[in-house]
Amino acid sequence: MAKSLQIVTAAPDPALLDLPWHIPLAEWPAKTIAALPRGISRHVVRFVKLSGRVIAIKEIGETVAHREYALLRALDRMDVPSVEPVGVITGRTSLEGEPLEAALITKHLQFSLPYRALFSQVLRPDTATRLIDALAVLLVRLHLLGFYWGDVSLSNTLFRRDAETFAAYLVDAETGDLHDKLTVGQRRYDLEIARTNIIGELMDLVAGELLDEETDTVAIGDRLTTRYQDLWAALTEEESFGAGERWRLAARIEKLNALGFDIAELDMSEERDGSTVRIKPKVVDAGHHSRRLLRLTGLDVQEHQARRLLNDLDSYRADPAREAEDEDEEFVAHEWLTGVFEPAVRAVPRELRGRLEPAQIFHEILDHRWFLSERQNRDVPMAEATATYIEAVLRHRPDEKAVLGVDTEAMPVLSVDTEAMPVLSED
Repeated sequence: MAKSLQIVTAAPDPALLDLPWHIPLAEWPAKTIAALPRGISRHVVRFVKLSGRVIAIKEIGETVAHREYALLRALDRMDVPSVEPVGVITGRTSLEGEPLEAALITKHLQFSLPYRALFSQVLRPDTATRLIDALAVLLVRLHLLGFYWGDVSLSNTLFRRDAETFAAYLVDAETGDLHDKLTVGQRRYDLEIARTNIIGELMDLVAGELLDEETDTVAIGDRLTTRYQDLWAALTEEESFGAGERWRLAARIEKLNALGFDIAELDMSEERDGSTVRIKPKVVDAGHHSRRLLRLTGLDVQEHQARRLLNDLDSYRADPAREAEDEDEEFVAHEWLTGVFEPAVRAVPRELRGRLEPAQIFHEILDHRWFLSERQNRDVPMAEATATYIEAVLRHRPDEKAVLGVDTEAMPVLSVDTEAMPVLSED
């Protein structure tokens, strides 16, 4: 190991020193590499086993590596869904003394998959639109915080299941930049880059026979624009109403809650004659349902998973058989956690627990129970539904904690010329 090797990290791990930094990343020995699906990247990226966990290593220029590391740390502090930075390795040289590129290290996001790995499985036909919806939410959250991505695409995003939807995570901040506030032009340009990249990526899937050739890739790309604009308007638009329509304030807040956002701060003003009230959300925080579930049960899950679990908790609380409707919500939540959620999750055999996250398993058990009850015209007990779900569904699912043997880099790829896109003026 070269004496000039330098490690910058917020989480020191002596095992980092044991990795073969004197070898180009593309040539690292197989015993070091974790066989996880990789997305498309302009740089060499490998997953590596380290101290009982998995890290992602990307070879990249030193200046860019330090900049991306700083951006990912900033996004992590702002609680943005993104990969967690581990460190930067610089001063790498081969045994012959030849300089090697720096390396950016991030933690592998468990239960996440690149979009091409998702399409290598048997999925519902609307998977593409569900991924687009998740990406639209992520892009709005980033823009609200003043983050300009610069290269929005499915390839630069990881996806985790979130009940019947997906949650999107930023995985590549190389072209990003943080501002106090984005201009309309910056947001439009980011959105146009996203639309162009997505259409090209979906065309790749069609060419690789991973997506039906009848799929309207342009319409799916346009959906991102529509979903983004609708969500942005719901979160930021100013609204006026008469003095006798104060209920509309509560309706606006309920709408934002339904979208998964809380209003942390509201700008409210009233005309001098009291006839008109104007409201505008100033600070909008994502994770309304996940925060409530975390407060009640300690479960830290995705937003849509949290909403589904809360619905089941509310149903449990309202069950006439309990004869305790007036109990404190916190007490009922503990009873539901220990008597309903945990037994269902513990019933999953150890060898199958890596198939899905516990909250996703519970969500799917609830779906399975509903289908069984409909089919058999009876109320199927939770224990019975759990047992049949494990054998009929979960046992046949791929392992999403560590999907082995899926090399997405080997899939056919077409090029997308993002340099030829028009530059939109800033308003």
